[in-house]
Amino acid sequence: MFRHPEEPAIEISRIPPAGEGSEDILDPLEGRVAGAKPGERIVLFSRSGKWWVQPFSTHPFTEIQPDATWKNLTHPGSAYAALLVDSRYVPSATMSSLPIKGGPVLAAATMLGGPRRPKETLQFSGYQWQIQPTSRTSQGSKNLSDPANAWTDQSGCLHLRIVKHLERWVSSVIELSRSLGYGSYRFVVRDVAHLEPAAVFALYTWDEDGPPREMDLEISRWGEPADKNAQYVIQPYVVPANSVRFTAPAGTLTYTIEWQPGKVRFKTVRGSSPETKSNIVAEHVFTSGIPSPGNERIHLNLYAFDNRNNPLRQGAEVIVEKFEFLP
Repeated sequence: MFRHPEEPAIEISRIPPAGEGSEDILDPLEGRVAGAKPGERIVLFSRSGKWWVQPFSTHPFTEIQPDATWKNLTHPGSAYAALLVDSRYVPSATMSSLPIKGGPVLAAATMLGGPRRPKETLQFSGYQWQIQPTSRTSQGSKNLSDPANAWTDQSGCLHLRIVKHLERWVSSVIELSRSLGYGSYRFVVRDVAHLEPAAVFALYTWDEDGPPREMDLEISRWGEPADKNAQYVIQPYVVPANSVRFTAPAGTLTYTIEWQPGKVRFKTVRGSSPETKSNIVAEHVFTSGIPSPGNERIHLNLYAFDNRNNPLRQGAEVIVEKFEFLP
């Protein structure tokens, strides 16, 4: 297995599927070591944006068995790493990059995640959408997702909902099965003004495999009843110029994201018919920090924002009548 057994070495023999980080999924990660001495241990990491120690920050070490094998559980990520370390190594809960071999790090192995789990799909507005079994943590959300919370009715409308199960909110998230790149993304959505302040309905781009390429149209008050209920966002959202708040009124609304090189225009209009100047609710053009296309997909996500002072109480449902794309 190893060319120089006298040199410490480590390999990964069982690799989990690749996936987005989720606190609710654990998969086995296994391997072997050579040249390890008593007292040396394994530290595992999963990459989801950054490297996260596995399986938990409170239990960062994996013991080496008498037959030189090791095994533990890990949360999903795009890649996995195993370090052979001595007693001097102090694991960090997260890291932007892995440590290199040397000092307390005696050996290291890294592998990309295996084939992703097959996702359930649905057809909506002539496109195939993948139904996510779990959702990434977003803006403080720690919701689970359930494929049963996303479906289309006999008229072809898409339904997304949040329901409570075992004292936890279970949300819904779908993503387009392929990247469409530059163009105009148009969504006709029935009344969202009724949503509770802690409910979030988000239309956004996201790239799992590279830079996030995230642009967001979000309907939420983030748990604050007095706030406006909608915003246009490019990342990073902490930059004040990268978000514009507005009020989405009652009734059917059409939301458009027009993505061009170096520019993205967000627009909201009343109704579902061709727009006129009088029915424009809000619009804004961003020209700084606009991502270029990659493997981003359009996502639709309905979830509960974790606001302890004003949490979600009744659940929610959103109906999207139509999606259109024009290159």
